[in-house]
Amino acid sequence: MSVIKGLLKKDLLNLASYKQSLLIIIAFLAIFSAFNKGMIQFLPIAVSTAMGMIVLSTFNYDEIAKADNFILSFPTNRKEVVKEKYILVVSSMILGGIIGVILTILVNYIMMNINPEFQVVIDYHSLLVTTLSGMFGITLVEAIQIPSIYKWGAEKGRVQMFILIFLIVAIITGAVFLFSHFNIGLDLDSLNTFLSNYGLIILIITTIFMLYISYKISCKIYCKKSD
Repeated sequence: MSVIKGLLKKDLLNLASYKQSLLIIIAFLAIFSAFNKGMIQFLPIAVSTAMGMIVLSTFNYDEIAKADNFILSFPTNRKEVVKEKYILVVSSMILGGIIGVILTILVNYIMMNINPEFQVVIDYHSLLVTTLSGMFGITLVEAIQIPSIYKWGAEKGRVQMFILIFLIVAIITGAVFLFSHFNIGLDLDSLNTFLSNYGLIILIITTIFMLYISYKISCKIYCKKSD
């Protein structure tokens, strides 16, 4: 565990240069949502996305500095290196979601006092579902991107990630077209009821499962590099 703490400290020190940029981005998002009340409930998604993307820049730092050669000279192993990256990415997204929720409530409160017509009735259950849904989408992207980076490097990994995401979107679009073309009906009322009852649980379980599979793939790819 001490090794992972040391790796986290190393990455956080590298990310310190993004501190001002991140604060500016968060402030911009808060101000933008203050003047666009329809967007206020999407603030947690935006903040979580920003933090998740910035954290991925640690891969660039490591690649440019050839940090792996130095890190692996210490009493550690490749699985711990991979685990630290996932802990960092997941923690940053959760923290981004929490900051986003707090900002949503704070911005709404401030704007209500400045302009009573701004008032947005916040449905906290809906806010939670929106936040977790957004984090699920971000997790899907990063669950694809991290193994891609380990396989092809920081720059090529991004290209491969976009290709994979394009294929996923194409498959989903094709499935929707087939359902529509062949008039395959769905019981939307039953589907909505099911999602209302079990949607949050499904989102959390699916997110954890995606991260676990992504972590295992990353470990397999990274460990093979030692051969």
